[in-house]
Amino acid sequence: MSSARLSPPGSVAAPARSSYVRRSLAAAGVAAFLATGAAACGTPAPSDAQLYRLRICESGGNYRINTGNGYYGAYQFSLATWRSLGYGGYPHQAAPAVQDAAVRKLYARAGWSPWPVCGRRAA
Repeated sequence: MSSARLSPPGSVAAPARSSYVRRSLAAAGVAAFLATGAAACGTPAPSDAQLYRLRICESGGNYRINTGNGYYGAYQFSLATWRSLGYGGYPHQAAPAVQDAAVRKLYARAGWSPWPVCGRRAA
């Protein structure tokens, strides 16, 4: 004999409340993850060694580099990205500590994706 609960004849069984709650919480969790991004959900900040490798790969470690290709500074920020992080001026004119703070801010927002080649090498 089955242990399943039977509904009276002619009635429609409602879904279990706990199942509905679990599905709702799961959907809310997915929405929160997508809204905040994976980096905000516990991805650790890059280490100093990882940032060093990224800097070396992107610019040879030169914080003042401006090669005329539209990317500036040690981490090769585009001006649009630099501005979106809340900074003024040009990245290559900013102090190393400011560029380091900016790269950590960008990493928290997007992980290694802004640096498709060097990010893999640095990780």
